[in-house]
Amino acid sequence: MLIAGVDEVGRGSLAGPVMAAAVILHPNQPLVGLRDSKKLSQAHREWMDILIRKHAMAYAFGRAEVEEIADINILHASMLAMKRAIEQLPIMPQHVLVDGNRAPRISQPVTTIIKGDDSADCIAAASIIAKVLRDREMINMHQVYPEYGFNKHKGYATKEHIRAIKEHGVIHHHRRFFRPVREAMQG
Repeated sequence: MLIAGVDEVGRGSLAGPVMAAAVILHPNQPLVGLRDSKKLSQAHREWMDILIRKHAMAYAFGRAEVEEIADINILHASMLAMKRAIEQLPIMPQHVLVDGNRAPRISQPVTTIIKGDDSADCIAAASIIAKVLRDREMINMHQVYPEYGFNKHKGYATKEHIRAIKEHGVIHHHRRFFRPVREAMQG
């Protein structure tokens, strides 16, 4: 049975898209070292990203942009990014495992797994490649907007990021409807 693992990244960020990945691993060729991307060093994530992309049967990405997040809220945008990732797979899975307790509406049977990125290798693989891709995008964003420090915090709500918003204002990549951004704009 072909099983895809799906995970998202960037849900709690104050800037940038929410991204998801879907991965179908070879059932007879396990990858050693897969685990939740947040528990790996950046160097280990980068190495695992290469291995996953090289050895997976299939992988794909989906995203929801800041405007979509504003229109439909972050939860629904996360589900949309996951759905898009699954739909982009070149091979359709027979079952999908999703990290968390909610799943996108798709045609395949779905199982949600809380902390699935710690217990299902295909979800861990999705977690890793989604994080690596989003981190790279945030580093590219830093090249255009270095005053915000996106290369360090990747858009999340750090003191440095909040301070930068207060000093420099918001850019179109910021999620203006998220409370920390609104408060920084007002204060």
